[in-house]
Amino acid sequence: MHFGIHLPHAGERAAPTLIRRFATQAEALGIADVWVSEHIILPRPQFLRPLPFYEPVLTLTWVAAVTERVKLGTSVLVLPMRHPILLAKELATLQNLSNGRLILGAGVGWLEPEFAALGAPFHERGRRMDEGIALMRAVWTQDPVTFRTKYIAAEITDMTMTPPPVAPIPLWIGGSSDAALERTIRLADGWHGSRETPEQTAPIVQRLRAARPEADFTVSMRVNWGGRDLGELRARIAAYEAAGVQHIMVASDLLRSAEIDNWDGIIEGVGRLVAERS
Repeated sequence: MHFGIHLPHAGERAAPTLIRRFATQAEALGIADVWVSEHIILPRPQFLRPLPFYEPVLTLTWVAAVTERVKLGTSVLVLPMRHPILLAKELATLQNLSNGRLILGAGVGWLEPEFAALGAPFHERGRRMDEGIALMRAVWTQDPVTFRTKYIAAEITDMTMTPPPVAPIPLWIGGSSDAALERTIRLADGWHGSRETPEQTAPIVQRLRAARPEADFTVSMRVNWGGRDLGELRARIAAYEAAGVQHIMVASDLLRSAEIDNWDGIIEGVGRLVAERS
């Protein structure tokens, strides 16, 4: 079992100094990876309290500059909201600046007003995600590259994007719908669940493993925890481990918790779990 933590780049205490402190502390504690989430613009009627939310790719670039070992993950980037050419450039740059430490957690998204604000078609998001992944992989690996698109506005004929990533960027897809799981089986290097209980997770893992038995295909779960009762977290992790989960990322419940985010309790607790298993 490997452990990661969510960084305080979102929530009521989000701040650059705190992001930096927690990233360097995670590395010192031997935590495997640090993670950020994505929301670009939120509808105020649905989110009544202000919620600071730093941009994820830039945040991880800031973190890469102050760390050396810890991996850098997105939980998750909403690919259909972004143009894949620009995103491919940003991610390749981050992969190279971090010496190959990026994990791309990606999903189709769920917040329709956010898509509308960005001019992205919500009801095409699954098809745009599939096409966007293929397009990013093409510009990362082909020189020159020609790519014909159906859903994304792009004209790419005999073009080049350099430098390519120094190492392939692992893709972990989030979501538990049939479409998300089939996309994971077809396209991804791992699955990154979120909010599924251990009982719900077990049949998902069985389905994924039946199609993707490779040792380097990772089954990951995002677990929200208040940072207080470590025994509760241990029990939940044991249940997920029994269900076949290999990686746990511990986060505060950023959008739904009424409490002030207890980032200190989270990182201290996860650090203790890492030490216990060392």
